[in-house]
Amino acid sequence: MMQFFIPIRDTKMRNKNETFVTEFVLTSLSSDPNLQLPLFLLFLLVYMISVLGNLMIIVLITINPGLQTPMYFFIMNLSLVDVLYSSTITPNIMNNLFSAKKTISITGCAIQMFFFIDLASSEAMLLAVMAYDRYVAICNPLYYVVFINKVTCIRFICSVYIAGCLNSLIHTSAAFSLPFCRSNQINHFYCDFNPILKLSCKDTYLNEMLEYIIAGSIEVGSFFCIVISYTYIILALFKIGSSRSRIKSLSTCLSHFTCVALFYCPVFFMYLRPNAAYTMDQDWMVSVFYTVIIPMLNPMIYSLRNQDVKKALVQFIVRTH
Repeated sequence: MMQFFIPIRDTKMRNKNETFVTEFVLTSLSSDPNLQLPLFLLFLLVYMISVLGNLMIIVLITINPGLQTPMYFFIMNLSLVDVLYSSTITPNIMNNLFSAKKTISITGCAIQMFFFIDLASSEAMLLAVMAYDRYVAICNPLYYVVFINKVTCIRFICSVYIAGCLNSLIHTSAAFSLPFCRSNQINHFYCDFNPILKLSCKDTYLNEMLEYIIAGSIEVGSFFCIVISYTYIILALFKIGSSRSRIKSLSTCLSHFTCVALFYCPVFFMYLRPNAAYTMDQDWMVSVFYTVIIPMLNPMIYSLRNQDVKKALVQFIVRTH
């Protein structure tokens, strides 16, 4: 979650000995000199694959007339979110592997947190919109062009981006309006919501409630929208007499369902496990997975499992050569 920071300096209410934070220190993934270069090269490779893979999806859908459909319009926006999502975290991780002073300014931390929350929220809602698109296509195919037209698609996407931005703005503004006077050491490799709150010398109950109510509603609401959509899809598939038609209809959902599983499994692991099972190593591993690895996997899922995308890619390669 991201938040803008406005430090509070009420010297009348606080001790003269208190030192207010002007910058944060991030924790590197590894302090072992022998691991820094291999980790840097690994993250660089993953980041390049993420950016190039998602940009490839965006370009193919943009230039190929056969991919100018609502489903691919949503896939293109998912790739755009993944490019930005990966770029918010990964370059900073690589920089900190070799930096002696792993600091980030309060403004820089707020900006990173803002985009992290914004893009994570947008991706959750976008996956829900894509599930609804598949529901209409399979359960109400005759009304698909009526319910999912160009205007509707644009409204969906604008709503996703606006809601994600507002959600992030609320959390960012609330968190970075807190005074930070305990420590400037963030126990994480990027500016995440909860590690930042732990540095405040003021009660953070309101911030935590905002997180549960607003951010929780977005994540849980999106998930239930996906579950309901796929419940109706499965019921509709049982009514299809031909097994070939059933498999063909189901195949249009497999890529999306895989992306949903990859996105929500880490979320459930992070937030639904008991406190006794919590370890920082597990937290960091899961964080690396959903901030760095998932943006790389999504374009692979949609390109390798989708015949239309593979066909468009082959045509693009032939034309460019």
